Amino acid sequence: MEFEGRTLMRTTFDAVAEDYDRVRPSYPGEVFDDLVELARLSPGARLLEIGCGTGQVTRPLAQRGFTVVAVELGERLAALTRRRLVDFPTVEVLVGPFEEWEPAGVADFDAVVSFAAFHWIDPEVRYAKAARLLKPDGALAVFDWEDTLSDHGDPFFVAVQEDYAAVVPEWEATAPLPPERVADRVTVFLDASGYFAPAQARRYVWSVTYAAHDYVTFLGTQSSFRVLDEARRKRLFDRIEHRITAEHGGSVRKEFFGILAVARPAR
Repeated sequence: MEFEGRTLMRTTFDAVAEDYDRVRPSYPGEVFDDLVELARLSPGARLLEIGCGTGQVTRPLAQRGFTVVAVELGERLAALTRRRLVDFPTVEVLVGPFEEWEPAGVADFDAVVSFAAFHWIDPEVRYAKAARLLKPDGALAVFDWEDTLSDHGDPFFVAVQEDYAAVVPEWEATAPLPPERVADRVTVFLDASGYFAPAQARRYVWSVTYAAHDYVTFLGTQSSFRVLDEARRKRLFDRIEHRITAEHGGSVRKEFFGILAVARPAR
């Protein structure tokens, strides 16, 4: 039942593929430098990307000279990735659930990579299958992010809790945690899987400034907001956009906290 709910929520992104492409945050360049270092990737390495979205990760990987096979659940998202990477013949984008996909030939990937998508995969499958698809000296690289609010962060993210309480009180929303208090669940779950040796992890904090309408568009690409009924979602977004415009100068600076965990198959 838990996975059925996850399956429903992970299909919501495809309906807003264009918005997703426009307003989702890109990742700091050092994340990819660290991935190459920790996974010990050489030019020409063959990578499997799980959940490529609209190619925010696929492109920097291709630009570094890697061959990428990307498996994406959403047809619209995959189509956008293909258009964005038409100049990279070493990128192949396939549509379908990772749980059902199998490579046509030998499973010999130098790395399996998943950014902000691995948690959507069936937990009974994700670690075991990733390990099976890797070369013996390959690596699984998982990146996930969440909201954060540093001591010098935008005060909007405290004030906006009034809007959540008014429209979706059952969420019991609170202001995001500061970076130093965000738990590293990515590494904990990877290490606990039993399929991989202890992971190496790096932490990142970065920010994006959004105009009022772009910020509510960004919220509209997140699954928790997508599953709200349309009337409540509109009421909430109208309140948030008005607050940004009337009280916060028309824009907000959104902070993100991310963790990259890289691990090799257990011997």
